[in-house]
Amino acid sequence: MTDPEDEQGPLERLSRRDWIGVAKRTAKEFKEDNVQDWAASLTYYAVLSIFPGLIVLVSILGLLGQDAIGPLLDNVKSLTPGPVQELLQTGLANVQQHQGTAGVFAITGLLLALWAASGYMGAFIRATNAIFDIREGRPFWKVTPLRVGLTLLLVILMAASVLAVTFTGRLAEIAGGMLGLGPAAVTVWSIVKWPVLVLLAAGMITLLYYAAPNVRQPGVRWLSPGSLLAVVAWVVVSAGFGLYVARFGSYNKTYGTLAAVVVFLIWLWLSNIVILTGAQLDAELQRGRRIADGESPAEPYVDPRDPPKEPALEEGLSESRTG
Repeated sequence: MTDPEDEQGPLERLSRRDWIGVAKRTAKEFKEDNVQDWAASLTYYAVLSIFPGLIVLVSILGLLGQDAIGPLLDNVKSLTPGPVQELLQTGLANVQQHQGTAGVFAITGLLLALWAASGYMGAFIRATNAIFDIREGRPFWKVTPLRVGLTLLLVILMAASVLAVTFTGRLAEIAGGMLGLGPAAVTVWSIVKWPVLVLLAAGMITLLYYAAPNVRQPGVRWLSPGSLLAVVAWVVVSAGFGLYVARFGSYNKTYGTLAAVVVFLIWLWLSNIVILTGAQLDAELQRGRRIADGESPAEPYVDPRDPPKEPALEEGLSESRTG
């Protein structure tokens, strides 16, 4: 197996032909790795995790005052299809109404919400292992803190994203005055903040691609081709799906009062497909580097962080204990 440092080398060493091969293998492995099925699994866990996640997010934003939650609602309106907006806004409103409990019960509830929200991350870890064609070898005491820690970190980064959007209009002028910045800087920020948020989202996804799978990697990359693809594709898919639902969809006629729920599930499923496709691209880029170096493309093409126990060895140990 090659050194991970080599596998993560510069993309410039891949020729145009190599990139075409990566694209073809990404499409092929998308089907063979059952990415659509994994996305459906992630959608299930997302439904179980999203409202506990909102509890954690609103709790963090609540430390800065209720005014910090308003931009979160505005983002929901601008980034999701109409029926999805209604569900998430209702959930956020319910979460806000139940933020009054204090003391030990509040802390316990927050920890339980964080644990529940980490269920999605556990499913994502399993999905990326399947995409990289590698078995999980990390013990429970490693995987559990990883999934909870990643969940908390992502919620904090999401809170930072919300705060970045908060600094607009009059609030941005006040903050700019306190920092000694003129109106021009505030105007520039109002334009630059959206590309910054795109890069921040891509960075979050890159972190997931790095930490989730049981793959030994040399270091954290700020961005990856897969994460950039995932963010851009997610924006396009969300906008396209929202337009379809608004103009051409007949979900209300077909599903009646359940239309909003069905649209929400489909949107989550499409979002997870996009995120896993980005992971698939990054995985195939690692294989592409091996092929460019004249090595075999056979699976597995990466080294595990923690090698899984061989089934034969496990069976032998079991027999020796019972024998």
